[in-house]
Amino acid sequence: MRRVLHALRLSWQASHPLTTLAVTLTLIFAGVPLVTAWLTKVFLDVLVSGAVGTRPLLGLGLALAFMGLLTALIPRWILFAHRETERRVGLLAQDRLFAVTERFVGMARFEQPQFLDRLRLALQAGSSAPGAVVSGSMSVVGSAMTALGFLGSMLVLSAWMPVLVLASGVSTLMTEVWLARRRADVFWRIGPTQRREIFYRDLLTDVQAAKEIRLFGTGAFLRTRMADERRASNREQSVLDRHELLLQTGASMVTAVITGVALLWSAFAAASGRITAGDVALLIAAVTSVQSAMTSIARDAALTHQQLLLFQHYLDIVTAEPDLPVPADPRPVPGLRRGIEFRDVWFRYSNDHPWVLRGVHLTIPAGAAVGVVGRNGAGKSTLIKLLCRMYDPDRGQILWDGVDLRSLDPVELRQRIGAVFQDYMQYELSAAENIGLGNLSLLTRPEEITSAAHKAGAHAFVSELPRGYETLLSRSFFDTDEAEGTSNQGVTLSGGQWQRLSLARAYLRGDCDLLILDEPSSGLDAEAEHAIHRGLQHHRVGRTSLLISHRLGSVREAEFLIILEDGRIVEQGTHAELMELGGCYARLFSLQAMGYQEHTEEVV
Repeated sequence: MRRVLHALRLSWQASHPLTTLAVTLTLIFAGVPLVTAWLTKVFLDVLVSGAVGTRPLLGLGLALAFMGLLTALIPRWILFAHRETERRVGLLAQDRLFAVTERFVGMARFEQPQFLDRLRLALQAGSSAPGAVVSGSMSVVGSAMTALGFLGSMLVLSAWMPVLVLASGVSTLMTEVWLARRRADVFWRIGPTQRREIFYRDLLTDVQAAKEIRLFGTGAFLRTRMADERRASNREQSVLDRHELLLQTGASMVTAVITGVALLWSAFAAASGRITAGDVALLIAAVTSVQSAMTSIARDAALTHQQLLLFQHYLDIVTAEPDLPVPADPRPVPGLRRGIEFRDVWFRYSNDHPWVLRGVHLTIPAGAAVGVVGRNGAGKSTLIKLLCRMYDPDRGQILWDGVDLRSLDPVELRQRIGAVFQDYMQYELSAAENIGLGNLSLLTRPEEITSAAHKAGAHAFVSELPRGYETLLSRSFFDTDEAEGTSNQGVTLSGGQWQRLSLARAYLRGDCDLLILDEPSSGLDAEAEHAIHRGLQHHRVGRTSLLISHRLGSVREAEFLIILEDGRIVEQGTHAELMELGGCYARLFSLQAMGYQEHTEEVV
């Protein structure tokens, strides 16, 4: 009932006039078959008796015609109200679902397969379940009213007939509810399988994957994997369909037998004069309508029950607690004046995973440029995630000017951080929007977006695009120019150009206290890389910076460097101090320098 009430509340909030209209029409329509049956009985009795003139018959005929008109029109209006309500409820439910997911300030839940399966089902159920629950509930109520009316009418003719018909309807209802639970269980069980199928399908249609798929000839392999996942899903559903066929066939046979018994009894009763011709018509209509109503109740109740089971996934998410604790009265995020401190920070992604960071002690002075160096898997990216409070440490503290990050509002904290990530996003939006997402408050200020593009070295190639900054950067959608009334396929960029746009996003947040640069020039040529780093050096002046790069020449100018190894800081100091130490950093730097020297000697 809690789920039903939540769905009804959503429907009322989405459109109470349409909900009221649907409820009113459903209640009116529930009485139409009963009134029609009684009018038919009276009409036949009057017709057979021949004791009255044509005027009563005309009146009864017109009344029956009016009932027929209502029978034809009301379902269409109910269907219209339901469909319009479902669309509005779906929009409202979807918006609320994603608004709630924004409360998940961290990343942990989005890296859990079970949560992703639940989210996928919540998206489906949130859009369809509330409307289906509302329409199904009203249909059940309407059918129940119709059935009760006819059961009462049958009592006038026979005391045992309503019991027999009702018993068959209850068995049908129990069968359908059991099947509904099975369907919901199957949907949950095959969720991971369907998600893997979607993964392969998206991979086979992804423009970025197309090059490798064709070069390595992996299309047939991936297509086979996709088909295997579909077959596994189909097998589960086929077993359920067979059970459904057998059970519903049995229920239909019981219903047919009861209908036959009722017809035979009415025929013998009419022949012996115990009931009239009108009574026979009423009984036939009553038996047929009650069984039809009970079948409708069973079907609608089962579907509603199934939708409610799926709707629980939606409720589980919209009522979930935040993934990271956010204080009710967070402390204001101070401007970074002293610096950032890691105090004995330990972290792992779950109890089943190894430690990624092990007792990290680190101080990043305000205004300093700190380089982070380490092999793949050393913990560099995890350090950034913790600093942006995508996760909390399992042990230890991270302090922002002496204040624990747990005491701050994560949203306000992140407004003070600018970042260029190695796995930067490529938004299928316009070039201006790709930059403007770095600071939404400046999205409608073209001069600021153009300035950020200049600093990132992106203005030249953006200006040459077909529609400049308004060009859609996508091959999946059409780029529509409303002024010209034309639609053309969008354009795509090279990896280096996309990286410059991600850098422009960081530049747009020019007032940030902390700038995180994770391989900011990995996709650029040597000349462009040099220009970018010169620009970043100028931009970093007076700003705290965290530089991460596998190209050690890019971080050697940092004021000091830290070297991560197996989640621990094994070395720290300036480039000169670490080279003199002759440890891990010196070895890595020498290996990279040797590669450049050998290449230069070959060229010479």
